[in-house]
Amino acid sequence: MGRAWGRRLWGWLWRVVLGFVVLSVLLVLLFRQVPVFGSMVMVERKVQSWISREPIELRHQWRPWEALSDHAKLAVIAAEDQRFPEHRGFDLVEMRRAWESNRAGGRLRGASTLSQQTAKNLFLWTGRSWARKGLEAWFTLLIETLWPKQRILEVYLNIAEWDSGVFGLEAAAQHYFGVSAGQLTAVQASRLAAILPNPRGWDAARPSPHVERRSAWIRQQMNNLGGPAYLERL
Repeated sequence: MGRAWGRRLWGWLWRVVLGFVVLSVLLVLLFRQVPVFGSMVMVERKVQSWISREPIELRHQWRPWEALSDHAKLAVIAAEDQRFPEHRGFDLVEMRRAWESNRAGGRLRGASTLSQQTAKNLFLWTGRSWARKGLEAWFTLLIETLWPKQRILEVYLNIAEWDSGVFGLEAAAQHYFGVSAGQLTAVQASRLAAILPNPRGWDAARPSPHVERRSAWIRQQMNNLGGPAYLERL
């Protein structure tokens, strides 16, 4: 009786795992082609507003790659993941540096790539746990395998959070500067990239001295990368 029950349990667990694998692969394949009109972070923000009874208006408009400013594409790479064209989802160089810094008792630093951020924003909840990190790694491997780099950046720019309820580059450009995602200047794009570490606390339109210094550093990195021609590597 005990062995039969154990076999049934293992059989059920394997079916659950197999079902999850198949479903996740199908979802990633689907989003390789169709516009992404939402993300799990957007869902989470909406649920949080219901629980807190503080209404939130989600602003989000999908824009294809061609309608996104090259300055914004390059600014986000310069700010968040300068080895984006080379790595396969995980930047081992930055991971080693982060580990050494944290071990030495320095400032805690992350090593999350644009691929990892896209995976967790699109498919997962916010917060920290080993379960979420494991799922993040799985979805990162999937999108790196099944999507081209250009698609990863396109989706990231369309779902990134830039203020409370403001998701995607189009909504952010209109919210902060009153222009479309394709009209952003290098300065505007660098300010948007500068607030990504704290999008609900920092302001791209009225940048603090810290944000202004960070945006200036991002513009310098954009020049160091070679300008918009760098995007041809994607």
